[in-house]
Amino acid sequence: MALSVALHIPSPPINGFYIGPLFVHFYGLMYVVGITLAIIIARRRWRAVGGDVSLVTDVAVWAVPAGIIGGRIYFDVTTPFDITPHTWYGPLAVWNGGLGIWGGVLAGAAVGIWRVHRAGADWRLMADAVAPALLVAQAIGRIGNYFNQELFGKPSTLPWAVQISPAFRPHGYQAFSTFQPSFLYEAIFDLALAAALVWLGHHRHIRPPGLFALYVAGYSAYRIFEETIRIDSSAHFLGLRLNFFVALVGALAGLTWFVFTQRRRPAPEPAGPTPAAPGGTAEPQSATGVGHDQP
Repeated sequence: MALSVALHIPSPPINGFYIGPLFVHFYGLMYVVGITLAIIIARRRWRAVGGDVSLVTDVAVWAVPAGIIGGRIYFDVTTPFDITPHTWYGPLAVWNGGLGIWGGVLAGAAVGIWRVHRAGADWRLMADAVAPALLVAQAIGRIGNYFNQELFGKPSTLPWAVQISPAFRPHGYQAFSTFQPSFLYEAIFDLALAAALVWLGHHRHIRPPGLFALYVAGYSAYRIFEETIRIDSSAHFLGLRLNFFVALVGALAGLTWFVFTQRRRPAPEPAGPTPAAPGGTAEPQSATGVGHDQP
Protein backbone atom coordinates (compact mmCIF):
# COMPACT_ATOMS: atom_id res chain seq x y z
CA MET A 1 0.00 0.00 0.00
CA ALA A 2 1.41 3.35 -1.02
CA LEU A 3 1.97 5.82 1.74
CA SER A 4 1.38 9.52 1.20
CA VAL A 5 3.76 11.60 3.26
CA ALA A 6 3.25 15.33 3.56
CA LEU A 7 6.62 17.07 3.36
CA HIS A 8 6.60 20.40 5.14
CA ILE A 9 7.51 22.10 8.37
CA PRO A 10 4.49 21.69 10.64
CA SER A 11 2.90 24.68 12.30
CA PRO A 12 3.86 25.03 15.97
CA PRO A 13 1.37 23.35 18.32
CA ILE A 14 1.86 26.06 20.97
CA ASN A 15 3.44 29.51 21.16
CA GLY A 16 4.48 29.47 24.80
CA PHE A 17 4.14 27.85 28.19
CA TYR A 18 3.17 28.67 31.77
CA ILE A 19 5.48 29.06 34.73
CA GLY A 20 2.96 29.26 37.51
CA PRO A 21 0.55 32.07 36.54
CA LEU A 22 3.09 33.60 34.10
CA PHE A 23 2.75 32.77 30.42
CA VAL A 24 6.12 32.77 28.65
CA HIS A 25 5.94 33.46 24.91
CA PHE A 26 8.49 31.58 22.81
CA TYR A 27 8.84 34.77 20.75
CA GLY A 28 10.11 36.71 23.74
CA LEU A 29 12.14 33.79 25.02
CA MET A 30 14.03 33.51 21.73
CA TYR A 31 14.94 37.18 21.91
CA VAL A 32 16.22 36.74 25.45
CA VAL A 33 18.35 33.77 24.35
CA GLY A 34 19.60 35.66 21.30
CA ILE A 35 20.53 38.78 23.27
CA THR A 36 22.30 36.69 25.90
CA LEU A 37 24.40 34.89 23.29
CA ALA A 38 25.14 38.18 21.56
CA ILE A 39 26.49 39.66 24.79
CA ILE A 40 28.67 36.60 25.42
CA ILE A 41 30.09 36.70 21.88
CA ALA A 42 30.63 40.45 21.96
CA ARG A 43 32.41 40.29 25.34
CA ARG A 44 34.81 37.67 24.03
CA ARG A 45 35.53 39.63 20.85
CA TRP A 46 35.93 42.90 22.78
CA ARG A 47 38.38 41.27 25.20
CA ALA A 48 40.41 40.06 22.21
CA VAL A 49 41.16 43.67 21.20
CA GLY A 50 42.09 44.74 24.71
CA GLY A 51 38.72 46.15 25.75
CA ASP A 52 37.18 46.04 29.21
CA VAL A 53 34.42 43.42 28.98
CA SER A 54 32.32 45.23 31.57
CA LEU A 55 31.76 47.94 28.95
CA VAL A 56 29.92 45.44 26.74
CA THR A 57 27.49 44.70 29.55
CA ASP A 58 27.04 48.40 30.24
CA VAL A 59 26.35 49.10 26.57
CA ALA A 60 23.87 46.21 26.41
CA VAL A 61 21.93 47.52 29.43
CA TRP A 62 21.29 50.72 27.50
CA ALA A 63 21.30 49.62 23.86
CA VAL A 64 19.01 46.58 24.15
CA PRO A 65 16.01 48.50 25.57
CA ALA A 66 16.69 51.29 23.08
CA GLY A 67 16.71 48.75 20.26
CA ILE A 68 13.42 47.21 21.38
CA ILE A 69 11.80 50.64 21.67
CA GLY A 70 13.19 51.75 18.32
CA GLY A 71 12.11 48.52 16.66
CA ARG A 72 8.59 48.83 18.03
CA ILE A 73 8.28 52.48 17.02
CA TYR A 74 9.35 51.58 13.48
CA PHE A 75 6.76 48.80 13.36
CA ASP A 76 3.97 50.97 14.74
CA VAL A 77 4.72 53.82 12.34
CA THR A 78 5.15 51.75 9.17
CA THR A 79 2.46 49.10 9.77
CA PRO A 80 -0.18 50.61 12.08
CA PHE A 81 -2.81 48.28 10.59
CA ASP A 82 -0.97 45.28 12.07
CA ILE A 83 -1.00 46.49 15.67
CA THR A 84 -2.67 43.96 17.97
CA PRO A 85 -4.55 43.74 20.22
CA HIS A 86 -6.82 46.65 19.35
CA THR A 87 -6.55 48.21 22.76
CA TRP A 88 -4.75 51.16 24.29
CA TYR A 89 -1.67 49.01 24.95
CA GLY A 90 -1.64 47.47 21.47
CA PRO A 91 1.26 49.66 20.24
CA LEU A 92 3.33 48.35 23.16
CA ALA A 93 2.47 44.64 22.84
CA VAL A 94 5.82 43.37 21.57
CA TRP A 95 5.01 39.86 22.83
CA ASN A 96 2.63 39.52 19.87
CA GLY A 97 5.49 40.16 17.46
CA GLY A 98 6.25 43.32 15.56
CA LEU A 99 9.80 44.63 15.90
CA GLY A 100 11.21 46.46 12.90
CA ILE A 101 14.90 45.59 12.59
CA TRP A 102 15.71 48.92 10.97
CA GLY A 103 14.42 50.96 13.89
CA GLY A 104 15.98 48.57 16.37
CA VAL A 105 19.48 48.72 14.88
CA LEU A 106 19.36 52.49 14.43
CA ALA A 107 18.22 53.22 17.99
CA GLY A 108 20.43 50.56 19.57
CA ALA A 109 23.51 51.67 17.63
CA ALA A 110 22.98 55.34 18.49
CA VAL A 111 22.68 54.64 22.21
CA GLY A 112 25.55 52.14 22.09
CA ILE A 113 27.88 54.65 20.41
CA TRP A 114 26.97 57.20 23.06
CA ARG A 115 27.82 54.81 25.89
CA VAL A 116 31.12 53.70 24.32
CA HIS A 117 32.15 57.30 23.62
CA ARG A 118 31.26 58.29 27.16
CA ALA A 119 33.49 55.49 28.47
CA GLY A 120 36.41 56.85 26.44
CA ALA A 121 36.66 53.79 24.18
CA ASP A 122 36.59 53.60 20.39
CA TRP A 123 33.08 52.93 19.10
CA ARG A 124 34.44 51.72 15.76
CA LEU A 125 36.24 48.82 17.38
CA MET A 126 33.16 48.06 19.46
CA ALA A 127 30.97 48.09 16.35
CA ASP A 128 33.17 45.49 14.66
CA ALA A 129 33.17 43.38 17.81
CA VAL A 130 29.38 43.29 18.02
CA ALA A 131 28.50 42.93 14.32
CA PRO A 132 28.60 39.09 14.18
CA ALA A 133 26.96 38.94 17.62
CA LEU A 134 24.01 40.98 16.36
CA LEU A 135 23.51 38.57 13.47
CA VAL A 136 23.44 35.60 15.84
CA ALA A 137 20.81 37.36 17.96
CA GLN A 138 18.73 38.13 14.87
CA ALA A 139 18.92 34.51 13.69
CA ILE A 140 17.67 33.18 17.01
CA GLY A 141 14.96 35.83 17.08
CA ARG A 142 13.63 34.49 13.78
CA ILE A 143 12.86 31.21 15.54
CA GLY A 144 10.40 33.23 17.60
CA ASN A 145 8.69 34.28 14.36
CA TYR A 146 8.03 30.61 13.64
CA PHE A 147 6.17 30.17 16.92
CA ASN A 148 4.15 33.31 16.21
CA GLN A 149 3.42 32.03 12.67
CA GLU A 150 4.56 35.27 11.05
CA LEU A 151 7.06 36.59 8.52
CA PHE A 152 6.51 33.78 6.03
CA GLY A 153 6.54 34.09 2.27
CA LYS A 154 4.45 33.17 -0.75
CA PRO A 155 2.54 29.87 -1.00
CA SER A 156 4.87 26.96 -1.70
CA THR A 157 4.86 23.18 -2.03
CA LEU A 158 8.58 22.81 -1.41
CA PRO A 159 9.53 20.08 1.11
CA TRP A 160 10.67 22.75 3.57
CA ALA A 161 7.56 24.91 3.20
CA VAL A 162 5.99 25.82 6.53
CA GLN A 163 2.39 24.99 7.39
CA ILE A 164 0.45 28.01 8.63
CA SER A 165 -2.76 27.71 10.60
CA PRO A 166 -5.84 29.28 8.93
CA ALA A 167 -6.08 32.03 11.55
CA PHE A 168 -2.63 33.33 10.60
CA ARG A 169 -2.97 33.24 6.81
CA PRO A 170 -3.18 36.68 5.14
CA HIS A 171 -6.33 37.82 3.40
CA GLY A 172 -6.57 36.17 -0.01
CA TYR A 173 -4.42 33.20 0.95
CA GLN A 174 -6.91 31.13 2.95
CA ALA A 175 -6.93 28.39 0.31
CA PHE A 176 -3.21 27.73 0.80
CA SER A 177 -1.74 25.85 3.74
CA THR A 178 2.04 25.85 3.20
CA PHE A 179 4.27 28.85 2.54
CA GLN A 180 7.90 29.84 2.01
CA PRO A 181 9.62 29.91 5.45
CA SER A 182 11.28 33.30 4.89
CA PHE A 183 12.07 33.55 8.61
CA LEU A 184 14.13 30.35 8.25
CA TYR A 185 15.93 31.66 5.17
CA GLU A 186 16.86 34.78 7.08
CA ALA A 187 18.08 32.83 10.11
CA ILE A 188 20.38 30.74 7.89
CA PHE A 189 21.65 33.82 6.08
CA ASP A 190 22.31 35.68 9.35
CA LEU A 191 24.45 32.83 10.68
CA ALA A 192 26.32 32.54 7.37
CA LEU A 193 27.02 36.28 7.28
CA ALA A 194 28.17 36.21 10.92
CA ALA A 195 30.64 33.44 10.06
CA ALA A 196 31.83 35.38 7.01
CA LEU A 197 32.49 38.50 9.09
CA VAL A 198 34.48 36.51 11.63
CA TRP A 199 36.50 34.91 8.81
CA LEU A 200 37.21 38.31 7.25
CA GLY A 201 38.33 39.65 10.61
CA HIS A 202 40.78 36.76 10.94
CA HIS A 203 42.13 36.68 7.40
CA ARG A 204 41.84 40.18 5.99
CA HIS A 205 42.97 43.55 7.25
CA ILE A 206 39.61 45.29 7.68
CA ARG A 207 39.76 48.76 9.19
CA PRO A 208 37.00 49.33 11.72
CA PRO A 209 34.12 49.83 11.53
CA GLY A 210 34.41 47.96 8.23
CA LEU A 211 32.90 44.74 9.57
CA PHE A 212 29.88 46.62 10.90
CA ALA A 213 29.50 48.36 7.54
CA LEU A 214 29.51 44.96 5.84
CA TYR A 215 26.90 43.78 8.33
CA VAL A 216 24.65 46.67 7.31
CA ALA A 217 25.30 46.11 3.60
CA GLY A 218 25.01 42.32 3.69
CA TYR A 219 21.88 42.09 5.78
CA SER A 220 20.19 44.86 3.80
CA ALA A 221 21.06 43.15 0.52
CA TYR A 222 19.46 39.94 1.76
CA ARG A 223 16.33 41.82 2.78
CA ILE A 224 15.96 43.12 -0.78
CA PHE A 225 15.39 39.49 -1.77
CA GLU A 226 13.20 38.67 1.22
CA GLU A 227 10.87 41.60 0.58
CA THR A 228 10.07 40.10 -2.85
CA ILE A 229 8.65 36.89 -1.32
CA ARG A 230 7.00 38.14 1.88
CA ILE A 231 3.20 38.40 1.79
CA ASP A 232 2.45 39.75 5.25
CA SER A 233 0.79 43.14 5.30
CA SER A 234 3.08 46.08 4.67
CA ALA A 235 3.07 49.71 3.66
CA HIS A 236 3.78 50.04 -0.06
CA PHE A 237 5.53 52.63 -2.19
CA LEU A 238 5.50 52.62 -6.01
CA GLY A 239 3.86 49.21 -5.90
CA LEU A 240 6.61 47.62 -3.79
CA ARG A 241 6.89 46.97 -0.07
CA LEU A 242 8.28 49.93 1.84
CA ASN A 243 11.02 47.80 3.39
CA PHE A 244 12.26 46.91 -0.09
CA PHE A 245 13.34 50.50 -0.54
CA VAL A 246 14.68 50.73 3.02
CA ALA A 247 16.77 47.62 2.35
CA LEU A 248 18.01 49.05 -0.96
CA VAL A 249 19.13 52.25 0.74
CA GLY A 250 20.73 50.25 3.56
CA ALA A 251 22.71 48.06 1.13
CA LEU A 252 24.03 51.04 -0.82
CA ALA A 253 24.80 52.99 2.34
CA GLY A 254 26.59 50.02 3.90
CA LEU A 255 28.77 49.45 0.84
CA THR A 256 29.59 53.16 0.58
CA TRP A 257 30.44 53.23 4.28
CA PHE A 258 32.69 50.17 3.91
CA VAL A 259 34.63 51.70 1.01
CA PHE A 260 35.04 54.94 2.97
CA THR A 261 36.30 53.17 6.09
CA GLN A 262 38.90 51.19 4.15
CA ARG A 263 40.31 54.33 2.54
CA ARG A 264 40.33 56.33 5.75
CA ARG A 265 43.54 57.01 7.63
CA PRO A 266 44.75 56.70 10.29
CA ALA A 267 43.41 53.55 11.90
CA PRO A 268 41.64 54.00 15.25
CA GLU A 269 43.41 53.66 18.55
CA PRO A 270 43.13 50.42 20.58
CA ALA A 271 39.87 49.72 22.39
CA GLY A 272 41.17 50.64 25.80
CA PRO A 273 44.12 50.26 28.14
CA THR A 274 46.41 47.57 26.79
CA PRO A 275 46.60 44.61 29.15
CA ALA A 276 50.13 43.86 30.29
CA ALA A 277 51.58 40.54 29.28
CA PRO A 278 53.74 38.49 31.64
CA GLY A 279 57.06 40.26 31.93
CA GLY A 280 55.57 43.74 31.69
CA THR A 281 55.22 44.09 27.90
CA ALA A 282 51.96 45.03 26.36
CA GLU A 283 49.92 42.51 24.43
CA PRO A 284 49.59 43.31 20.71
CA GLN A 285 46.15 44.41 19.61
CA SER A 286 44.28 44.08 16.35
CA ALA A 287 43.16 47.24 14.58
CA THR A 288 40.43 45.19 12.87
CA GLY A 289 38.52 44.68 16.09
CA VAL A 290 38.97 40.93 15.82
CA GLY A 291 41.43 38.76 17.68
CA HIS A 292 42.39 35.16 17.16
CA ASP A 293 40.38 33.33 19.80
CA GLN A 294 36.87 34.62 19.38
CA PRO A 295 33.96 32.81 17.75
